[in-house]
Amino acid sequence: MPKHESPRLSSSLETGFEGIVLHPGFLDEAAQYALVAELEAAFAASPPYRPHMPKTGQPWSIRQTNFGPLGWVSRPDGYGYAEVNEATGRSWPAIPAALLRLWEQVSDCEAPPECCLVNFYDAPKSRMGLHRDEDEEALDAPVVSLSLGDTCVFRVGGFARRDKSKSFRLASGDVLVIGGASRLRYHGVDRVIRGSSQLLQSAGLGGGRINLTLRRVTKPLSRD
Repeated sequence: MPKHESPRLSSSLETGFEGIVLHPGFLDEAAQYALVAELEAAFAASPPYRPHMPKTGQPWSIRQTNFGPLGWVSRPDGYGYAEVNEATGRSWPAIPAALLRLWEQVSDCEAPPECCLVNFYDAPKSRMGLHRDEDEEALDAPVVSLSLGDTCVFRVGGFARRDKSKSFRLASGDVLVIGGASRLRYHGVDRVIRGSSQLLQSAGLGGGRINLTLRRVTKPLSRD
């Protein structure tokens, strides 16, 4: 089996939060470049766009798009999931096979992911404020996050926005699993360390960081 397809769970690190596990360097360099090539092809069908905050209409500091049967979207009346890209009127591209394998290796969830949210931190001050991933029915399934490109300073807090928090760095190829007792903790990205990776620059994407977040949205049908 190729190196990048092998589970590397033995290298996981404790984060200090029950249910949040970091797998540093889960994807090697070759696997990262191969995946970025797939992402570029998918971006042609569903280009990253800049969403706006509900109600205020303020533009985000990141661009985003989705892969999979469902895509996470920000609308004037709130957040939710959509079966089509409302900007193109077409279905979202399929989740790359490498990401489906990743989910199988680290999620401990029998049902496949239905959404891969792509956040592209391409501006000098791109960041993500503290938030909870709570728009899913299947809150018993974890959120699986893969970092590509520049290192970021990632922050995890408690179950209220003002709770005490701590930060650690996520580098290219790192996988973070947020589930169990910590599934609804607040988390975000304080900043991206520009130039810390050449992955996206070399691929012609102009540098920055891409975060791929795999989610199970609906509860699987019972087998009983």
